Amino acid sequence: MKLHRYFVYIVANKVNTVFYIGVTSNLEQRIWEHKQKVYKGFTARYDCDKLVYYEEYQWIDDAIAREKQLKAGSRKKKIDLIVADNPSWSDLSFEWYK
Repeated sequence: MKLHRYFVYIVANKVNTVFYIGVTSNLEQRIWEHKQKVYKGFTARYDCDKLVYYEEYQWIDDAIAREKQLKAGSRKKKIDLIVADNPSWSDLSFEWYK
């Protein structure tokens, strides 16, 4: 049986004032696309390319449900979630592309 991997992630801008929440099956590729501004949408416009949080799921339905839950939550809940896992707001993908 093939193990599926889906990720819900949060990227922030350099000063941690703007967040984007997304879901993907290939986190490294998707974050690279944000960093390269491949798509000229929200993350490119607001320079959101710093991976500050992510969760992994086996089922896409679970990942999508969590993405919707996070998007519907307050800004404070998002910040609390990030700080609990990544208190220094480091770019979790910093070493991926060297």
